[in-house]
Amino acid sequence: MTIYDISEKAGVSIATVSRVLNGSSSVSEKTKKKVLDVINRYEYTPNAFARGLGLNTMKTIGIICADSSDLYLAKAIYYIEQKLRANDYDSILCCTGYDLDAKAAAVNLLITKKVDGIILVGSNFIYEEDADNQYVVDAAAQVPLMLLNAALDAPNIYSIISDDFTSMYEATLQMISAGVRDIVYFYNSVSYSGKKKLAGYRAAMEEQKLSAESGLLQFYQGSHEDIPAMTRHLMKLHDQGLNFHGVIASDDTLALAAVKYAKLMGYSIPQDFSILGYNNSMLVNCCDPELTSIDNKLETLCQHLITTLMGVLDGNEMPKKTVFSGEIIHRGTTRN
Repeated sequence: MTIYDISEKAGVSIATVSRVLNGSSSVSEKTKKKVLDVINRYEYTPNAFARGLGLNTMKTIGIICADSSDLYLAKAIYYIEQKLRANDYDSILCCTGYDLDAKAAAVNLLITKKVDGIILVGSNFIYEEDADNQYVVDAAAQVPLMLLNAALDAPNIYSIISDDFTSMYEATLQMISAGVRDIVYFYNSVSYSGKKKLAGYRAAMEEQKLSAESGLLQFYQGSHEDIPAMTRHLMKLHDQGLNFHGVIASDDTLALAAVKYAKLMGYSIPQDFSILGYNNSMLVNCCDPELTSIDNKLETLCQHLITTLMGVLDGNEMPKKTVFSGEIIHRGTTRN
């Protein structure tokens, strides 16, 4: 029995069920009785019901990420925890790695801890196959589930995303318009977000009738902390005869490796070699010249995610999907 079953059997909206569970005074006594009769009949007793009965809520949100050493994910967790504390909520953090079974186990663990909601940080929790997303759908039948920079259309799931496709599409067009045509796309993820970025690069190249052949698409499979290995990856391309004078990277770490590569090659940046990163992280100031990068508005995304979650927990109707636009922050590694 879930809140969706209760909604159907009581003949009211999910939002109305949520208001009853949260003890809202905006529900009429007749409607409240109808919902509570269904709840009592089917013995529905999650922690949300305890809150509706006026008992203590855990006031705790579960946060799951794959790897808290990743700069983007670590910053997102920082923002989310800050904003939860500002709303008088505690948090439980689980770092799962990238294995599907480990992710599902972490979700189930948090459910047993009676958290009030779950936040999945990052886009690697959503898969192309519906069966692989069932663990998310099942969890959302028990508590609100928030997706940061990923999307899944299912009940009680709320998606807050950055428009990675458009950001990468526009960045690629700008580099082409500045005279760079042989652009390597350097990436390390095939997650929901990773695929959107790759598609944006491809679309811009095809629009300009430029090749987006496999030689220009370079997937790096090593550690996200091993910048020398990333640099060697690019050096190998040169040694194999690939001619390129620009790199668009799916994150700032890869872009920083491209800066090291250009310097080793003796290129002048950005006159001979252009580089663009993604995430606008602290790394943009760690090279000379400083790195042009796409700001995906991470803090704004996290703030909106928490605002949406608080609204859901209060029994309000909230948007199921919200999309924010990124912004190219021009610095010294790209031509005007």
